[in-house]
Amino acid sequence: MKRFDLDYVRAQFPALRRTVNGFPTAYLDGPGGTQVPQRVLDAVMDYLVNHNCNIHGVFATSEETDAIIDGSRGALADFLGCDADEVSFGANMTTLTILLAQGIARTLKPGDEVLITELDHEGDRGPWQLLADRGIVVREAPVDLATCTIDWEGWQALLSEKTKLVAMGYASNATGTVNDVKRAAQAAHAVGALMFVDAVHFALHGSIDVRDIGCDFLACSAYKFFGPHIGCLYVRRDANAHVDPLKLRAQEDDAPYRFETGTLNHEGIAGAGEAVEFIADLGRHHADDPASVAGRRDAVVAGMHAIEAYEQPLAARLIEGLNALPGVHVYGPPAGHPRTSTVSFTVAGTKAPDVARALGAKGLFVWDGDFYAVRLVEKLGLVPQGGLVRVGLAPYNTAGEVERVIAAVAELTAR
Repeated sequence: MKRFDLDYVRAQFPALRRTVNGFPTAYLDGPGGTQVPQRVLDAVMDYLVNHNCNIHGVFATSEETDAIIDGSRGALADFLGCDADEVSFGANMTTLTILLAQGIARTLKPGDEVLITELDHEGDRGPWQLLADRGIVVREAPVDLATCTIDWEGWQALLSEKTKLVAMGYASNATGTVNDVKRAAQAAHAVGALMFVDAVHFALHGSIDVRDIGCDFLACSAYKFFGPHIGCLYVRRDANAHVDPLKLRAQEDDAPYRFETGTLNHEGIAGAGEAVEFIADLGRHHADDPASVAGRRDAVVAGMHAIEAYEQPLAARLIEGLNALPGVHVYGPPAGHPRTSTVSFTVAGTKAPDVARALGAKGLFVWDGDFYAVRLVEKLGLVPQGGLVRVGLAPYNTAGEVERVIAAVAELTAR
C-alpha cells in the first residue's frame, strides 16, 4: 500500500481544530468512541433535513428512509463480511447483547452452561451472567495477569458438552490484547456450542471476517469506528433457529428485523453506513493497485489494513517511551502477541484519574478507570489507585501526539 496520507485523513475531521489551554487537542480517547469525519456528519444532517420519517410508508420520505436503512445495512454487511439480512441495528452493543442473551436463554434449560472470560468488557460478561437467574451455569475462564491474555489451558478445561454458548471479546478494550476468536469458535463448535464475539474494540483496528472466524454472533458499535452512537449485531442465518427473541407481536419475525425493537435511530444508521464508506475510501486512497479494491468489501479490508499499518508503529513507540520512564508500568500482551494500538499503564505514586487530568490539561485526552473491563482491573489489583490510564490511537493521531504523551508522563514521574 502507499505511504499513509495523514493530511488526507486529518482534513476530514472537524474536531481536530480544537485547542485546550493553548494546546492543540489530541484525541487519544478512541477506545471510548472515535471522532467523526465530515461525511458522516453530512449523512446524519441530510437524513434529518431531507428524509426524516418512520419506515414502510407509501410516500417519499418513508420510502427514502427504507432505502437509506437498506443501504447502510449493506455497508455494514461489507464491513463484517456477511450478507445484509444477517445485520441488525440497535441502541448499542450492550443492549443488543442483553436482548440476544435473553433470546438464547429461552431455548436453553437449567444446567446448561455459558463460558465467558475474565478479560472482557462487562458488555460481553454481564448479559450472560444475567442468565444465572434462569438456572444457566456461567463459567468464567481465567486471565494470565502477567500478560493480560486468556489462560487457554484454563479456558479449555471449562469447555464441555454442557457448554451451549461461548462468549469472547475479539480484543480487550483495556489492554489491547487480541484474542484468537477463530480458535475459540472451532473449539466451541466441536462441543456443539454457539460462539458470540464482542468486536467493539477490535472493529477500529483490524478487518473483520465473520465467515473466516466461524462465529454465530458478533456485535460491535459504530461510534467506535467513526460513526454515530448505534450498535450492530451479526447473526449467522442458520443461528436464528437458536434464538427466540424478545419481541412484540407487531414486530416482524424475519431476520434481521426480529432483533430490531421499536423505531430505530435512522439518522444514526445513515451515519453508520457513511462511516463504512469513509473506511472504504481510505482503502481506495492508499491502494497501490486500484483494481484490487474494485468492490466495497475489498476497499473496507484495504482501509483497515492501512489503518492498522499506520497505528502499530505509533503504539510501539508509545510503549517503548513509557517503558523507559521510572515508575511507569505498561499492561498488555508480550511482544509478538497480536494487540491493537491501545496502550494502558500506571504511574507509581499517582492515581490514574490524576494522570489523566494532568494530560488533559495539556490537550491530551486519555481515559482513566476500568473502562467497564471491571473484572480484569479487579484481578490486577488496580481498583485502589483508580484503575488504568488508557491511550487509544486512531488514524488521525500523529507521531507528535505520541511524543507529547511520553513527555507529559515523564514530567509526572520527575516530581
